[in-house]
Amino acid sequence: MATLAPAIPDHVKPEHVFEFDIYADPRITADVQGSYNAALKGAPDIFWTPLNGGHWMIQRHNIIAEIVKNPGVFSAREMQIPRVENPPYMIPLSVDPPENVPYRHALMPHFSPRAVVALEFKMRAMAAEIVNDVADKGECDFVKDISSRFPVSVFMELMGLPLERLREFREIAHDYFNSRTNEDIMRCTGQIMAIFTDILALRTKEPGDDLITNLMKTEIDGRPITNDEILAMCLVLFLGGMDTVTNVTGFSFQYLATDAALQKRLVADPSRMADFAEEGLRMFGVIATPRLVVKDFETHGISFREGEMVLSMLCQSGRDDQQIDDPNRFDIDRKDKVHLNFSTGPHLCLGHALARAEMRILAEEWLKRVPSFRAKSGVKHDFRIGTVIALETLPIEWDIS
Repeated sequence: MATLAPAIPDHVKPEHVFEFDIYADPRITADVQGSYNAALKGAPDIFWTPLNGGHWMIQRHNIIAEIVKNPGVFSAREMQIPRVENPPYMIPLSVDPPENVPYRHALMPHFSPRAVVALEFKMRAMAAEIVNDVADKGECDFVKDISSRFPVSVFMELMGLPLERLREFREIAHDYFNSRTNEDIMRCTGQIMAIFTDILALRTKEPGDDLITNLMKTEIDGRPITNDEILAMCLVLFLGGMDTVTNVTGFSFQYLATDAALQKRLVADPSRMADFAEEGLRMFGVIATPRLVVKDFETHGISFREGEMVLSMLCQSGRDDQQIDDPNRFDIDRKDKVHLNFSTGPHLCLGHALARAEMRILAEEWLKRVPSFRAKSGVKHDFRIGTVIALETLPIEWDIS
């Protein structure tokens, strides 16, 4: 249950208050992003919710861009709502520029468009194998059987993690994103750190052809990287790799299961799979990015005060009717696929090229083998909301010829 702030701060004007619970708002349905958009229609562009300790929320594309590009006021060093005593430290996500730059440079070569192209053959083979596991069954839970396996398997392969532990690692990530208390966050963080401490020890003895081995050879500002720095990098890589692409893919296929005409069109013209993936990213963003106000600041008629938390709704940036015509309509032909779901500025997601490739490749390999499918009638689709939104179940079925 959400906790109320002790009182609405004096500097928050009454017209800027709108009650919204980011973890359990009753207005949110399995059409998570669409119901979010509907629920926030009556809210100001920037508003204060007194729930979860009290914090600001930003729902407009242009203002979100301003916030995330201004780390001198809106710092990424704390990203928990409500604030906790010992927030997790994730490199480079928790590091403001310019200190984050050398860490981003260390990671960039592994997520560059060139690196992603080099991975495509292996990714396609993995996708084909995973889809083949269910193609002749006529039904599956798309999240459990497909979208939580394929992108996570790609990530684990990249990191050099044991694929047989996929379900275990997914459960840890799930627990982390459902944590609200300092104790639960520290417990989950400790579990993740223990995994990578063991992997680091193994790679010290047995180097591999993987990201962790390569990070161990990295220099930061002319000195060897430390194990603590590698662990802090692995923490954010783990949380992103275990969850985010799975989530946006699940929501995109939840929609596709309702649109038989689009399925036929994509099967007939596989060159449009990239457009399907990009429209899915626009429509079904899953990230809301918190920032800590580190000094008083006035903008857009709002007084932000030091110590307050601000939540930029990246997941709503692609639904902004001031930026996009008819934003709640899924249309692979639209030219205005505008969104900030990978953020922008100093914390632009390094994995955006990989995520786009994973979504495209999975759509291609799925529709080759299952050209027509539908959601099971009358079956509930479980979901999670919060700073990372997830579709947790998607039962679908198809005819076997």
